[in-house]
Amino acid sequence: MINKNLFDKEKAIFMGSKRNPDNCSIGIFGVNYDGTCSYKSGAKFGPNAIRQVSTCLETFCPRLEKDLEDFNYVDFGSLIIHKKDSKSVIKSVKSATNFLMSKSLAPIMLGGEHSITRGAIEALVKKYPDLILIQLDAHADLRSSYMGNEHSHACTMQRCLDVLPEKKILQVGIRSGTKEEFKFMRHQNQLVRFSPGGNTQELKKALIPYSNSPIYLTIDLDWFDPSLLPGTGTPEPGGFFWNDFEAILDTLKNIRIVASDIVELSPDIDNSGVSSVVAAKVLRSLIMSLKNMQ
Repeated sequence: MINKNLFDKEKAIFMGSKRNPDNCSIGIFGVNYDGTCSYKSGAKFGPNAIRQVSTCLETFCPRLEKDLEDFNYVDFGSLIIHKKDSKSVIKSVKSATNFLMSKSLAPIMLGGEHSITRGAIEALVKKYPDLILIQLDAHADLRSSYMGNEHSHACTMQRCLDVLPEKKILQVGIRSGTKEEFKFMRHQNQLVRFSPGGNTQELKKALIPYSNSPIYLTIDLDWFDPSLLPGTGTPEPGGFFWNDFEAILDTLKNIRIVASDIVELSPDIDNSGVSSVVAAKVLRSLIMSLKNMQ
């Protein structure tokens, strides 16, 4: 049964989702939180926007040659947040992720802002101490603290490094950050170069040591170019397009992705609704790409 103390399941549901986790292999939940957004807020509306627009998509993906109708996945709704400070939200995310894993479900979390990733990682490393994190993002997010908050969305990768036993993140296509952040990424060999329309050879090479490792894939939607996805709180020109995302998925198709998140959609910034549709299509692709948690 669904833990009624964790989730609000009264609103929209992602296309084709079940409400009961029985016989499902993937669990979706939202986190309606944007308390540390540093430019434009509105990411708290992201999870429901993704659900609401999802019915405009086909269930079949010709690139992956897969159909959502062949997958069993449950949408639990959005996490009930009792205290809206970042530390308590991260704790709630950890509890929700543990709940999904207790049901043998591969978690997909919908943000909300990027600070929430730390909570999912904290839960997952108990089961997967060799967990590796792959980040698609415009920003490095490696600050120790930002605006007086060490749990800001600008610090989320640093907070994940704090709890990852392997201390390994592959940061793909980062194009914004401080001088110190770029120096750190290069020194740690965790910055994976990737250009719009470019090939994925460097990512393939970086993944060789982790071909059998469990992978957490975090997707900050500002990784996409703002001409494609303007509905995000911290847009960064020079980003990526749908074909680039599909190239990444092709590269990861033989990798063991055990959990993922999609964060930083601020739907009200984009009156066209296209940003929400792109985010929903990203979710469709992830459902088809996650490996069962065995």
